[in-house]
Amino acid sequence: MYDIIEARFLAQDIKLFKIYSPPIARKRKAGQFLILRVSETGERIPLTIADSDQEQGTVTIIVQGIGKTTKELNTLEAGDQIVDVVGPLGKPSEIEKFGTTVSIGGGVGTAIAFPTAVALKKAGNHVITINGARSKDMVILEDEMKAVSDEAYITTDDGSYGIHGFVTTKLQELIDDGRQLDFVLAIGPIPMMRAVAEVTRPHGIHTVVSLNPIMVDGTGMCGGCRVQVDNKVQFACVDGPEFDAHKVDFTNLINRNRVYSEHEQRSLEAYQHRCNLKKQADELVAKSV
Repeated sequence: MYDIIEARFLAQDIKLFKIYSPPIARKRKAGQFLILRVSETGERIPLTIADSDQEQGTVTIIVQGIGKTTKELNTLEAGDQIVDVVGPLGKPSEIEKFGTTVSIGGGVGTAIAFPTAVALKKAGNHVITINGARSKDMVILEDEMKAVSDEAYITTDDGSYGIHGFVTTKLQELIDDGRQLDFVLAIGPIPMMRAVAEVTRPHGIHTVVSLNPIMVDGTGMCGGCRVQVDNKVQFACVDGPEFDAHKVDFTNLINRNRVYSEHEQRSLEAYQHRCNLKKQADELVAKSV
């Protein structure tokens, strides 16, 4: 069992957790992830390690409640426990002194881009960060990203904060201004990562994306996280999760991620139904007291 030391919402349905796990805190590097189970009967889900504190022995994850397991996880609070936490898994981010780098996070992908931005800054790079969200109230880690950036930009789809547009709007602007960009990291929804790849491709800018395929064991044994990179089969859990964006088959990735959509929806509906029944029961008990 793993103790939750801190739990707080950063935005609607997006929650930060600090979990006590000294071994993972000591070993983790930027770009790596962990796999956890909320309960004994729960599924295993991969989550990128956003930060760690070796002195406190904690690792930080940021979770967006979308499906059954992430919504269940987001009901937990400090003092609660998680059954299983395994990590760090995956290859660390590619970190070297590139020159001018751009770390792009779309939505909760910002939590994944953050540790790599920190590492790139420590390596002596000029770090530009672009943090994208649907609206102002969905922006996360703004102060943390600014603290490790030489230049920091916010974009919102609806224009309620920062630059009105997508992360590619600002990225294209930097390129059009003649900026020398030596390395781009993009993490977020698949369509966003694919769009970033198409913006940088004509200019030959080294671009990396962190892929989020279906994953079960995280050790390369199950084969569930197969992705097509440079027309070859790779396993995101051991060969990635970061890959050359210009070599990724995004269409294949999207199609594979849809395989269990119907099952995931049924599982979410069943979970929400149980939650509603429990809420009704609790209300009846409260009224009878």
